[in-house]
Parts: sequence; C-alpha cells; structure tokens
Amino acid sequence: MHITAGDLKRKDTFHKADISPSTCVIVQDSGKRGLKRVLNNIRDAGGTLIYVLGVGTGASAEREEEIRTAFPDVTYLAMAELFGGPLLTEFGRSLTRARVQQYQRYFADAERVLILLHNDPDPDAMASGLALRNLLRRTKATAIIGAIQGVTRPENLRMANLLDIHVETVTAADFPSFDRIAMVDVQPHYFTGLIDRVDLVIDHHPEQTGYSAIFKDIRSDYGSTCTILTEHLRAVDANISERTATAMLYAIKSDTLFFNRQASRVDLEAFSFLYPLSDADADSQDGRRGNHDGAPRLRAEGDGQSSARGAGLLGVPRRGAARGLHPLRRGLLPAARRHQVDDCRGRGERLVRRLGAQHRLHAQRRRVREAAVPGSGSAGGHRAMAKAVVPVARYEAKFGPIDPPAVTSRMLELALRFLHESGSPEKKTPREREKEAVHSPLVSVALRAISSPLAPTMGSTNWR
Repeated sequence: MHITAGDLKRKDTFHKADISPSTCVIVQDSGKRGLKRVLNNIRDAGGTLIYVLGVGTGASAEREEEIRTAFPDVTYLAMAELFGGPLLTEFGRSLTRARVQQYQRYFADAERVLILLHNDPDPDAMASGLALRNLLRRTKATAIIGAIQGVTRPENLRMANLLDIHVETVTAADFPSFDRIAMVDVQPHYFTGLIDRVDLVIDHHPEQTGYSAIFKDIRSDYGSTCTILTEHLRAVDANISERTATAMLYAIKSDTLFFNRQASRVDLEAFSFLYPLSDADADSQDGRRGNHDGAPRLRAEGDGQSSARGAGLLGVPRRGAARGLHPLRRGLLPAARRHQVDDCRGRGERLVRRLGAQHRLHAQRRRVREAAVPGSGSAGGHRAMAKAVVPVARYEAKFGPIDPPAVTSRMLELALRFLHESGSPEKKTPREREKEAVHSPLVSVALRAISSPLAPTMGSTNWR
C-alpha cells in the first residue's frame, strides 16, 4: 500500500494524494476540532465518496448530527458498521450516486431530451421512462418518452391511461432534433442500425456490443430495469411521486412474473422500498379496469380453450376469445397458466410465437422467425422467456390464409426443424423428433394475436 504523509488541514495534501471523484476517502473522527476543515479540503480536492468513521469520544449522536447537517453528502458510520453489510451498501450507493450525478450534469444543458423505449413498450419500459425523467429533473415537454411503435397491448394501455403515461411515436428522422438521447429497457442493437450512438443506456437485458454510449448501466442479473432505476433514485435521494412509484412497482411485478422469473434480492428490496410510496388501489385497478365480470371471463376462457388446435407444442386460439383478462386478477383464472387465452383482433395483426430455451436463445429465436418468414418481424427477450413477432400479412403472403390447423402444422414443422438443427447430429426418425419437440424444454412455441393481456404471466414451458 502506498503511504503519503501530510497535514490533513492543508489542501495540497489531498492534491498530492491525487484523489478523484471515485476515490473512497475514510476519515477518522476522534472528537477533536478541525474535522470540518478536513472535509472541506477533501471536497475541494475533488473527493466525493467521503466516509466519516466515528471512534472514541467523537462517536456521539450529537457529533454525528452535526456532521450530517454540515455535509449532507458525507456518510457517517460507527465503528461497528465498518465490518458489516451497511458499509457495503453505502459503498454501492455512493458509487451509484456518483454515476447518476455525472449523467445528470451531462444532460442538464440539453434543451430537448428523448427517452427512447423499445417497440410496443411494456410496463418496465414505460415506468423506467418516468423514473429517468424524474432523475433528469425534467417535464414531459423537455424530456419526451418515445417509441418507434407505440403501446398496443390492452393491459399496457390501461396502465398508460390510468397513470397518465404518454408515449410519443418517433422515427429515426426525429433523432437529430434531440440534444440528448437516452435508452431504458433496451439497447441500440435492438433498432438494427437505426442508431449506433446514444448518451445513456440503462437496461437489465444481456449487454450487447456494436454501439457507443457516453454513460451506461447494464445489469443483466437484475429482474427489471425499474430495479436499477430505483437504486438510482435512492442514491440521490430523489423525490418519487406516487404515480412514478406505482408504475415502477407494477413494472417490477410484471417483469419478474410476480418474482417467479429472474428475481433477486435487489428486486425484492426495490419492491419493499416502492410499496409504501405507491397507490395500491391504482396498482390493482391496473389489472381490473376494463375487464368483464368473472363469469363471462370464465366462459370466454372455456371458449378459447375449446377452439384451440394444437399438437402439444402449439396452440391457436379462436378469434375473439376472452377479452380483457389480466394477471393481476390473481386467483380468478387458475387455468390461465395451463392455457393461454387470447383476444384475437382479426387480420392485419401480428403472429407472436413465445419461445423458451436454456442457451443460445437470442440466435435461436431469430432462426425460427427467419425460417417462418425471412426478413420480417422482430425477436427479443430473456433466456427464460422470449417472443418472435411476424406480421400476419407477410405470413399470409407466403403460406396463405390463416387457418388454425394449417398454422399449427406449419409451426410444428418449423419447431421440429429448429430442434433438429440445434440438437445433436445423430439421426432421428420424424416420430422421435416430434416426441422430442413435445417434451423438450429447449423450445416451446405459441401462436397468438398481439393483444393477449395474459402474456406477462406465461412462462414459455407452459406451452409444451
């Protein structure tokens, strides 16, 4: 360890030590006079991660309150806290605070900011947009939450309407008109070459390459982007409105499938922090508003199940079945986890196939989509759950009119081809490959119209 001796009451001592904003500085408080002068010298030299360790006669409640009042950004710790979890938590929060303050300063002089979401934004994307706008201390006039394709799913529209979240439609031609561009819950590669340089990326999906960003915070081990932004908000002690807290709370529940998918301790901590700040009634209304009564919904589910055609792996629900169902009505439709019920709106919509795989999923789901209709649609998601989208018009142009038995047969054929290409090279009979497709956890595909409100609850392996 390099040791530098010097007088702590002189500023040049800390300049010679070459401290930076990311240098952790721990100062012992022994109760003597002059501590405030030392702390001022550290800040003047560029130090921001400053910790005061109270020991001896100086570790009193009055002393701690005095230091906290004079230096709000300084963390005061008792000796016992130095050897426990609180210190690690404080270190992590301080590093996050430094990161947030850096991009806050970078965005401060921009007249117009675009917070870009992925196409057809889900609750995590919309709530993350609200949270980032809060962090940037901006209004909807100076920080636009936008997407190239707007919100279409019924439950997401209900959330946007209930919480007054306005997502504007933007195009690539609009990008130059913004002074700064930030992305939440998505990375530039998603837009396939439309944008390769952004100012800020905050996301919880696996990190991708091929673009440049001034600032980025990507944590693929987090269950939702809102969990990351909860830490950002807490790090700078930002005021969180009831509306923003409610949106973020619902987003964490939705993206982790009620903590059944990729949820970790940090997601639970974020949930616990946001819950008392949120409107619990609004959160429950988000799932109930616009729905039918229970009995009609149960009958609709029965209609949807009876109209499905499948070969174990696939299901094609009848058009018009089960409108307005939503996972927040817990306990209402226990069979929903066994049968996906869809609101199919008719021609001109999109086919969505939900895929699940344990490895190589990103490349695999695109291969399945390209095998169906090359050059169309999009794909994305996580290792445990994902989807591929193909416009119905393009599907019909290649394979003819949508007919449930024919579509199921086609999807099964593509899934079998996918398994054959992705699996072991050993030869199998068609019957063996079909049996493998039905029982294998490697892939699971469902065909549905885009408007299904039950989608957030459906793990891919439910479609076997």
